[in-house]
Amino acid sequence: MRIARLFTDHPASVGESYFQHMTFAARFGVTMIGGGLACLVHAVLPFACVTRGSETVAQLNQTLDRARASRAAPAVAVEGPVR
Repeated sequence: MRIARLFTDHPASVGESYFQHMTFAARFGVTMIGGGLACLVHAVLPFACVTRGSETVAQLNQTLDRARASRAAPAVAVEGPVR
């Protein structure tokens, strides 16, 4: 197996280039870290960051749903008016 395929096969399987996938995954990961840190703060200080963890999970779920939907949506041909 060529080394380059290790970096391109999975991104291609989700319709992205290596750099598109890297950007998406990095943003996703940073968001997860932020939500996780908020949960840790909430564990020690239950009055702080009360909804941040669950809001982060919901946001990430919506992000994945939109990404999956955009990959699954069939291309729509643009045509003139039907007569």
